[in-house]
Amino acid sequence: MKIKAAIAGGTGYTAGELLRILINHPDVEIVSVLSSSLSGERVSSVHRDLTGDTNLRFTSDLNSPNGVIIPDVLFLTLGHGLSQSYMDQLNLPLGCKVIDLGNDFRLNSQYKGSSFVYGLCELNRAEIKDAIYIANPGCFATSILLALLPLSISGELSQDIHIHAITGSTGAGKSLSETTHFSYRDSNISVYKPFTHQHLGEIKKVLSKFPGAGSSEINFVPLRGDFTRGIFASIYTKCSDNLSLDEIRSMYRDFYSSSPFVKISDESISLKEVVNTNKAMIHIEKHNGYWHITSIIDNLLKGASGQAVQNMNIIFSLEEDCGLKLKGSAF
Repeated sequence: MKIKAAIAGGTGYTAGELLRILINHPDVEIVSVLSSSLSGERVSSVHRDLTGDTNLRFTSDLNSPNGVIIPDVLFLTLGHGLSQSYMDQLNLPLGCKVIDLGNDFRLNSQYKGSSFVYGLCELNRAEIKDAIYIANPGCFATSILLALLPLSISGELSQDIHIHAITGSTGAGKSLSETTHFSYRDSNISVYKPFTHQHLGEIKKVLSKFPGAGSSEINFVPLRGDFTRGIFASIYTKCSDNLSLDEIRSMYRDFYSSSPFVKISDESISLKEVVNTNKAMIHIEKHNGYWHITSIIDNLLKGASGQAVQNMNIIFSLEEDCGLKLKGSAF
């Protein structure tokens, strides 16, 4: 029997990527795509890349001609700060799993006596498997944490951390603003929210679990890129003489040995290698007493919808990469 999936807030970029993945997922049936403003319209009228792939229509609630459909899993792709009130209105039964792609429960995980598990699959796989509620990590947080976790767990991360990370325009969502218009983004790069980005909170919360790492100062400067999708993070921190470069690369490979999407490269990496995939690629170098780590993901897939499906796969005891074997386009 297939997993019945519903998507709330079905008009944005992350919803479009979820639909693209789940329509082709062998173990999933999409039963509802919720949008109060477009109820009755074809999903493909908004997500034009799905034309001919689905006859789904938007609905305003979980009702269908056959009555109320109770999904096995509900994906929330709403605006940040809207998930909790939406869940209160739906009054879902306890058996329904919820995967929230917003930021409502990443820091404050409590909801009506239950807890949202932070859905970084490579760190919390065991907790995710038994979870009812999942807080899907932010895109920057995913890229940065995957780059730092092995160092944190080994006790090698005790000095200040310096991060420059650039993201594509889809990271800002569909709503237009001065800095999302083509005329601003094209052939342009700019800094935004330096040292104050909202993903810093979840990065610090995760690292605080590891001795030494939690006291490190994180100096994070995000940048807007002149491309559509992807995140490229460049990270450096002082290193001890305890480990050689070969040893640290081996430690990273061991740490991610059971993670199908995290790849450690001995060669320099570039963003196109992961765009349109659920991969995270990491490259480590040692320079003049510093570790330099580069980490790349697709912000809409590993940084959002792909990771959400990966969480779903874990919850329902499917192969972690089921429905997510996506080929990138490196040219």
